[in-house]
Amino acid sequence: MKLKYIVPLVLFLALVIFFVVGLGRDPREVPSPLIDKPAPEFALPRLDDPSKVVSKKDMLGQVWLMNVWSSWCGSCKYEHPNLVKIGKSGQKVLPIVGLNYKDTDGAAVRTLRTTGDPYDFSVKDPTGEIGIEFGVYGVPETFVIDKKGVIRYKQIGPITDEVWEKTMYPLIKKLKAE
Repeated sequence: MKLKYIVPLVLFLALVIFFVVGLGRDPREVPSPLIDKPAPEFALPRLDDPSKVVSKKDMLGQVWLMNVWSSWCGSCKYEHPNLVKIGKSGQKVLPIVGLNYKDTDGAAVRTLRTTGDPYDFSVKDPTGEIGIEFGVYGVPETFVIDKKGVIRYKQIGPITDEVWEKTMYPLIKKLKAE
């Protein structure tokens, strides 16, 4: 008879412990199994000139960002001014490749024309296949990829000034010095 009361109590306490541990974690920190592994291979047409195809091999030998974005993404619009500042100002420290995710060419091109284009170029991923290969949960997401083509950091959500200054920029400087 006692066991009938003890088992539910133990299960309830275990559940409470899981919830308490979960509350102490940052929900924006989703570990990526791709960190410190080679970035997935891709060969995609450029948004501005679909006759030109870009692959991961074209980026080897330099540290670069891959920013996954879409014209329909509200958080991408929030992040965009920071990307413009990083990509086109005197702060430019590395190439930024845009991965235009599940978008239409017309909407994507209009967005870049009206809001500014921070990218060295954008490639098209209309079906989201390459995004899936990179483990994209949603947009925006940004990857720091080193000279050997290895993913060294994944930013889920917008790049804010704080994320850039405290996390991404110091890592990029370190990777460029290697």
